[in-house]
Amino acid sequence: MKRNIFLFFFVLILNIAHAQSITFISERTHKPLSKVSVFGKDGSILAFSDIDGKISKQSISPDQEKFQLIYNNFSVATLTYAELNQDIITINDQVKEIETIVIKNSKPAKYIFIKGNFNAYVTVNGKLNSYADGIATYIFDNKTKKLKSANVEQYRVFRLVNAKDEKKETSSWDYGNSLQIPKLKNVGNPEEYKTKRNTIKELKGDHKDQIEVTGAALQEKEFSLFGFRFFDIRTILNMSFEKASEKSLKDFLEYNEVAFVKLKHKSEPNYNQIILYNNFYPTELSFNNDNDIEKVKFNKDYSNYITKYWEDPSFPNMQTIFSSFFKGDLKEQEIKK
Repeated sequence: MKRNIFLFFFVLILNIAHAQSITFISERTHKPLSKVSVFGKDGSILAFSDIDGKISKQSISPDQEKFQLIYNNFSVATLTYAELNQDIITINDQVKEIETIVIKNSKPAKYIFIKGNFNAYVTVNGKLNSYADGIATYIFDNKTKKLKSANVEQYRVFRLVNAKDEKKETSSWDYGNSLQIPKLKNVGNPEEYKTKRNTIKELKGDHKDQIEVTGAALQEKEFSLFGFRFFDIRTILNMSFEKASEKSLKDFLEYNEVAFVKLKHKSEPNYNQIILYNNFYPTELSFNNDNDIEKVKFNKDYSNYITKYWEDPSFPNMQTIFSSFFKGDLKEQEIKK
């Protein structure tokens, strides 16, 4: 009898947990879709699906009325609250073909060069604060597979024109200096993410395999510094590799990282949720015995480019998504001469 009661409550708890989440799945493969962003009507990013394709139903509310779903840097659906507030949402994720990574100078050498496209953006309480994108090349030691350097070649920076710098109002700050290019620190050695502080999940798909690494700090007690309070620091890192591969640098397909921190000045009543998104999509792999490369300084006060790289159809141009909400308020920084 006790066993039956236990099983009843276990099933009940599972059903309740399931009912509190929304799961995005692929129309093609019927597998979960991670990294689906849910935008509200005001341009706020309300949720971001995990490796199981899930978001919390608590992250959406009827007052937003319409929601835009973004996947692989493309808008894939616009739904009402009633349409989105379901247990399972099927998405047509075939918005673009999977790009083939070009392999150059295939003869093994001292270094591995991985060139690709990146975008990065910061949100404050869900709303965009600053944005950057560009082209970067990462250099790895071919023997150890450790990252030697990250090199930006071209980039753009956009900031909101109404951002302020009130010392005691962290919600009004311009967080543009927090923009950074994706780290890719352990992409060549994914096993190094397996520590006591991290939780790791793996998902084998029809076209690629994914590894999700999550970590957290300051979950129970805030940290104080110069009158500011920091709390609830979390990171979600997702790496994709060729299906059923050894997950080496030659198999590397995509890198996404989301970092969360709650911040306030001691005079502010509530914490502000700061989220940093960093994404990298490899386009070219090559081998070289020389690690010299032409690069520019990633100065967030300027844009610095010589070609309109963002016009390439394969480029992850999230700026077009954000500008559809913020119009002229999202201003590109002056091009560095």
